[in-house]
Parts: sequence; structure tokens; C-alpha cells
Amino acid sequence: MIFLQIGMAGNYIFGKDVLNHGMSRFVFIFYRNAMAALVLAPFALIIERKSRPKMTVPVFLQIMILGFLEPVFNQNFTYLGMKYTSASFTSAIMNAAPSITFVLALLTGLEHVKIREVRSQAKVIGTLVTFAGAVIMAVYKGPGFNLFHSAATTENNGDVGPTSQDHHSVGAIYILLGCVALSSFYILQSITIKKYQAELSLATWICMSGSLQTAIVAVIAERHSGPKAWALGWDIRLYAPLYTGMVSSAIAYYIQGLVMNLKGPVFTTAFNPLCMVVVAALGSFFLRERLFLGSIIGSIIITIGLYSVLWGKAKDNAHKPKIQADEENPRPLQ
Repeated sequence: MIFLQIGMAGNYIFGKDVLNHGMSRFVFIFYRNAMAALVLAPFALIIERKSRPKMTVPVFLQIMILGFLEPVFNQNFTYLGMKYTSASFTSAIMNAAPSITFVLALLTGLEHVKIREVRSQAKVIGTLVTFAGAVIMAVYKGPGFNLFHSAATTENNGDVGPTSQDHHSVGAIYILLGCVALSSFYILQSITIKKYQAELSLATWICMSGSLQTAIVAVIAERHSGPKAWALGWDIRLYAPLYTGMVSSAIAYYIQGLVMNLKGPVFTTAFNPLCMVVVAALGSFFLRERLFLGSIIGSIIITIGLYSVLWGKAKDNAHKPKIQADEENPRPLQ
């Protein structure tokens, strides 16, 4: 999980860099998902050739929705928000996704809250704290700091003033919309995987569905741009979709699924803030981004809220085996 989070940091660095170089985010997202599908497909065909369940119409429709929620909706709004802000800001505010997932799970009946129990109170309070941290990051920017570069050499997000603050707030709203889409993706994925129990094949289908839908969006959005908008070369326009497709989609899907089976989703999600720290360092070093006081304060608050939710979830998971044991071995009647 440590190595995966370090690898996932490249998603934000490469994404921000390729946007800075003028590549259309619609075309970039299409290439990212297409390359992820090409990487996953051979493994899914070979490893799950005997265990792959039959495709049904309800599962196919759910896969199409999953392909819209994450590749189309989440990635488009996340990269759009990143264009207005920075890679480090985007990775920080994306830590709100686990708490948003908890709220959506509560609304859909996948989560239950007993407000008198401490673990439920921790989840509710953690969700509110996380939301407060995201709001602070959206409305307050504050003074900037340079980690590896002087103010004179800082290129990205070095401006201050009303226009910069407006872009900062708009970018935060776009990223939060991406968080909602990502959380919805997690909810639907947890439902779909119970009906289609083949993790590699499901991930491949999602990437293929996302490739098809992002291709349609890109063709419509770039209809006046000509073939030049789709051109790839031996530069960031190739490296960015190749890296993000292989690491942030293909490898991440597999590693996260593997770790969830071994340690559960709480253990997996607990490493998310590490990505934020790595992106802040890499963004300052490679992209010459500045860190702002509002982002630092908001990141700390979001991390506190995240771990409050995760603590409550850990207590839930520890409590379930005890309940199951009591049900399997009921006490004899006195």
C-alpha cells in the first residue's frame, strides 16, 4: 500500500503536467482508460478464464454506469478542478471521498448508525469534520509557501488576488463533484462485485466501458480541434496517459482489491493521506507549485476527520465477528 500510494501520486503530477502542456483533458482521459483496458484484458482473460461468471443484462447496465461515474464524471471534474488549482490541492481534497462514501452508504442502507454507540458517533463526527476541512480549503487560500523553489522561480499558483481566489474556489467545487462521483462509484462497485465475482474482469469491463464513453465525449468536445488534438508523441502526451492508465487504473484496481481481501477496506483507505504528502513534495519539486496555508489547515482537518471515520469502521468490523459468533453459538436456555 505504501508503494501504491507513491505510485498513485504520479497520477496527479502527470495529470497536472500534461494539462499545463495543453493536452485536452477529454483526449487524455480517453487514452488513460484505453491503455488501462489494454493492460488489464490479457490478465483477466488468462487468470479468470474458468472462474468468470456469465454476463447478465443488469450487470452490464451497472458496468456502463460505473464506466460513466469514474472515468467520465469523476476524472473529468477532478482534472478540471486540478487545472484551476494544483496537484497537491487536488490530492488533499480527494481525501474527502471516504467520508462522502460513508454518507452515500448510509443513504442507500449499506451502512447503519446507532447514535448511542461511540463508533457510530466517531463516523458521524468524522464526516462532519472532513466536510469542514473541504469547505476551508475551498473558501480560504491564505499565504503561500515554497518548499523547494524561491518565490521568483515558482510558476504554478503563484498569483494572488480576487481572480486567483475565484479560480481556487471554483476548482475546489469541481474536485468535490468528482469526489461525489467517485464515492458513488465505490457504492455501486460494492454492489456489482457481489453479482459478478471476478475482480480483474470487472475492472477490465469498467475500463472498456469508460473508454467507449470517454471517446464519445472527447469526439464531441474536440470536434473542431482536428487530428492534432489526438496526436501522441514521445513526450508527456504519451507518458501521462500510459502511466496513469497502468498505475492509477490497472495496477491500482488489482492491488486495492488484493489488499481489501487480505486486510479489508479500512486498512486500504488508511493509507490515502500518504499520497497527499508525496504529491505535495513532488508538486513543489517538479511543477514548482506553492503550498497555501488554507490547503495545509484543510488537509490536517480532513485527515483527522478521515481517521475518525476509519476508526469507527474498524470498530464495526471488529464487532461483526462477535455478533456472528453469538448467532452461530447461541447460549443454551436456562
